[in-house]
Amino acid sequence: MHIAFNGWFWDQPFTGSGQYLRQIVPALLQIDSTLKLTLVLPDRMRNAADIPPHVAVHYVTVQPTGNLGKVLFEQRGFPTAIAAIKPDIAHVPYWGGPLDSPVPQIVTVHDVIPLSMAEYRSGFMARLYFSLVTASAKGATHIITDSEFSKQEIIQKIGVPADRVTAIPLAMSPDFHPRVGAEHDEAVREKYKLPEQYVLYLGGFDVRKNLRSLIAAYTYVGPSVGDDYPLVLAGKEPAQWGSPRFPDIHAEIAARPELAAWIRWIGAPDEADKPAVYRMASAFVFPSRYEGFGLGPLEAMSCGTVVVAADASSVPEVVGDAAYLVDPDDSRAMGGAIIAVLIQNDLRESLRNLGLARSTAFSWQRTARETLQVYQQVNQSRR
Repeated sequence: MHIAFNGWFWDQPFTGSGQYLRQIVPALLQIDSTLKLTLVLPDRMRNAADIPPHVAVHYVTVQPTGNLGKVLFEQRGFPTAIAAIKPDIAHVPYWGGPLDSPVPQIVTVHDVIPLSMAEYRSGFMARLYFSLVTASAKGATHIITDSEFSKQEIIQKIGVPADRVTAIPLAMSPDFHPRVGAEHDEAVREKYKLPEQYVLYLGGFDVRKNLRSLIAAYTYVGPSVGDDYPLVLAGKEPAQWGSPRFPDIHAEIAARPELAAWIRWIGAPDEADKPAVYRMASAFVFPSRYEGFGLGPLEAMSCGTVVVAADASSVPEVVGDAAYLVDPDDSRAMGGAIIAVLIQNDLRESLRNLGLARSTAFSWQRTARETLQVYQQVNQSRR
């Protein structure tokens, strides 16, 4: 069976779509060496040195660059390449499939946040693009998504029949581990000036991440244990704060001067340093209201770090009974949960063990096996 991938995000490994593409391609080859895989890439990647062995490459000239170039690659360049190389299946590993494909098309829609939250589709061009990719998803042969929650969102908001959507969970990199690489932890601590003990948030700062509730929760945590367990905020800050999509978290903190002693910003850790940043944390807090999957809690559990998370969207599917779940709108409860996992040794150790066990259920080999089953189903149905 020959599968051709839209490889637009191949050179963006730190995006969710890029990470997914880079993990699923080699994992598929590991579980079925008879597969023929082709990456369709924009010509800017002609010098890429990290294409896996036994993966063919087909380059497409893209003019202009930028957002318009991306749309032209999705809607014209990729389908033209597919017509030329004639694979059995075309797989677009993100929400950006063409309206028309000469072969059966599978699209991975990680989430439908822009259809669920108005803050993510502001502006005419954004609304136009999401109308385009929503129409293309409706016409896809099959859709893969990351969770049962996202599957139901796709069914309801895009209007795709349930039998054309399959939920396949993501996985963490093997680097997220309680011991592997731990010899470098102290160097990472020094690099980011991390305290000996801390509560960690690592992720984005957009409105769905619900940082306001976490900041409010620390008004309860701080007076109790904040001196011993400051809150470390890690992640790439937006270019501009104070929009509907990026509420001004700095202003939220400044409005509560007592919080300054208990909150530290470290910016976005290098990808190689993230396991250590998770591993050294006393607890990881994930207050997000909306996630297509929620990789952060899984990465934290894989590192042996206890998780407090919002009981919302796909997060309960990921963590099961291995995290302390709270109402994302109840800052007092969130604060109480953080304090509980920090001071109750039995609770913390129990959640740590449950988290490590839970994380073993997720692997890229599992993701690849279930993805291959979808390929086989689609390929069989065309005969």
